[in-house]
Amino acid sequence: MSESIDVERRYDYHAARGHRHATRIHKYRWPAVQLNFWIVIMLAAACTWIGIFATLVQTQQRLVLHVPWYFAYILTVASLGVTFVLAVLGLIFQRRLLPSIVMIGAFMMFVLWVVALVVLSIELFGDSGAGVATNCNLSVFNQNPIGLSTSTLAWMQQKSICQSWQAAFAFGLVGAIFLFWIMVMAYQVFADDV
Repeated sequence: MSESIDVERRYDYHAARGHRHATRIHKYRWPAVQLNFWIVIMLAAACTWIGIFATLVQTQQRLVLHVPWYFAYILTVASLGVTFVLAVLGLIFQRRLLPSIVMIGAFMMFVLWVVALVVLSIELFGDSGAGVATNCNLSVFNQNPIGLSTSTLAWMQQKSICQSWQAAFAFGLVGAIFLFWIMVMAYQVFADDV
């Protein structure tokens, strides 16, 4: 037997005469395990993006380099993702999580998230060998310095930055899949109730 989260939606009807008050309660049953799993994964994906791109912005500023526009865009989308998950949690605690709210919010987040993922993949895998992945393969992953020196420390920092880009792409892909999944789940909750 699977656990579910019941959400009530009340409809109040007032009669024209006599002021009778009738209440109809509409319940939506959300699958608790899947919803909790979705919340954890989306928080992990959004917080990972925030951590990685905040660090990359700090690195760019420390090196007195231009901060690309998409760093701020991805930070904004990830922050909106955390806000959306917290809003879903708040609605769950109030027992007012409606499928329509989740579908609309998840669709908006999905569009923003996919745009960020497309920009990220263009920068990572870019054309004509100008992408971050190509530069990382040529300059970082093909080398293996050892010993106590500043060049070894610099290589380790470069490797960390390259792996941060790879992690950002991976978590971005997972986030997009999970945003699509919550839209499907919300539709199933709505369809099961009808």
